[in-house]
Amino acid sequence: NLPDKKIITIEDPVEYQINGVNQIHVNPQIGLTFAAGLRSIVRQDPDVIMVGEMRDLETAEIGIRAALTGHLVFSTLHTNDAPSAIARLVDMGAEDYLLASSILGIMAQRLVRVICPNCREEEEVDKEILRGAGFTNGLDHPIYHGVGCKDCAMTGFLGRLGIFETMIMNEEIRRLTISNSDSTQLRKAAINGGMITLRQDGFHKVREGITTLAEVLRVTQDM
Repeated sequence: NLPDKKIITIEDPVEYQINGVNQIHVNPQIGLTFAAGLRSIVRQDPDVIMVGEMRDLETAEIGIRAALTGHLVFSTLHTNDAPSAIARLVDMGAEDYLLASSILGIMAQRLVRVICPNCREEEEVDKEILRGAGFTNGLDHPIYHGVGCKDCAMTGFLGRLGIFETMIMNEEIRRLTISNSDSTQLRKAAINGGMITLRQDGFHKVREGITTLAEVLRVTQDM
């Protein structure tokens, strides 16, 4: 956030006030929807645009056009993982060739509970269970869990932390997008291109003693 960058957001609601950023609160009662607000924002020639959520085709199309005309656009979608965002936009009615040209990258996130540091103990887990879960890197590394204490209300967890995967658009992913490939093919191409998946990032945090294996499997069970 630099003084020479014009940053405008449209959010529902504005949850945090950010210095140096022009923030707009969606108000459908007066006609200020995401699409209407975004259309107004583009006319103000911003450098960076953040749209709270791509809820409909109209908003998506305006955002895509803004990206194609040199604006850096950020937004969110509700999908299972990063590759599924492209399929979601196509399902909305967005043109696949425009998506291939306008998207730079997609990040997915899930929240996992953090092991309580005040009652964390090493946990014995059968290596066959670890292998079956796909936890093959670091089998000899200690695994931890929280046994429960007054600080965590006997839950064994205290706070939450994000696990992430980032799909960077490359030529193969663009080609698959234009050919209307499904999210499974996109995901395979992203992994071949070096994407660390949500589960892999979760396993990394298990090895660091931040969260539990069961917690990572719980939040990634649909993948």
